Amino acid sequence: MEVTVKEGCISCGLCAEEYPDLFRLNEAGVAEAKGSVPAGQEDQARQAAEECPVGVIEVKG
Repeated sequence: MEVTVKEGCISCGLCAEEYPDLFRLNEAGVAEAKGSVPAGQEDQARQAAEECPVGVIEVKG
């Protein structure tokens, strides 16, 4: 499973704060996915996508 952050992140930090194994904020303060979703964290990836206030987190797979 892959998770990505599309253009339009508002730098709220919710994903990085709630799901630090999956997301980080880059130097510009924009969220980035850390890569493939580790086994057992698929539900967290889906939850992050649902909780994103601007809907820029995309889960595939």
